[in-house]
Amino acid sequence: MREVEYESHGCPLEDYQLTRGDHRQQEQSENIERWVEKVLAAKEAEERADPVLAAGRRAAADRALDMLRNFKTAEREIMRWRVRLYCGHIVETRRHCENRKPTLHGSSSMQCPECGKDPSAIVAFEPIGLAGEPRSPVKPAPSSRPKRLTRTELERRVAALEKEIERLRAQGSGE
Repeated sequence: MREVEYESHGCPLEDYQLTRGDHRQQEQSENIERWVEKVLAAKEAEERADPVLAAGRRAAADRALDMLRNFKTAEREIMRWRVRLYCGHIVETRRHCENRKPTLHGSSSMQCPECGKDPSAIVAFEPIGLAGEPRSPVKPAPSSRPKRLTRTELERRVAALEKEIERLRAQGSGE
């Protein structure tokens, strides 16, 4: 995993004052929400007119949802963020740890868990920390090769083995 320098914006969150940019961002989020609802209504009308199309789309959606349900991101790969929403509530949210801020990749707004405003733009944020412990570095496995002996150690070993051979020969000829 790559090193990430996490950003903060609008701290302390409790004192944050909305800017014109925040109002613009909230308006964009609401416009996107309306556009998505309009597109979905058109797709639903198509499906009501064509049950075969509806069944195919439902099967594709079910497969996609199964894949999403079966994929679990490890807690050590999740960064926790404290965010202030456009509605004024301060809540915690979670994003993948490779995102330097919680507003990247289409995550600039969310439903407020306190008042239900949906969408509510993220206007200020600060990282809290990883949801799980990072994986400890893997220690290399001990080498299966024996330690390489020095010349002196080898000479001592040869001398000890030669003595053992002499002893065994003397023992064998004495029987």
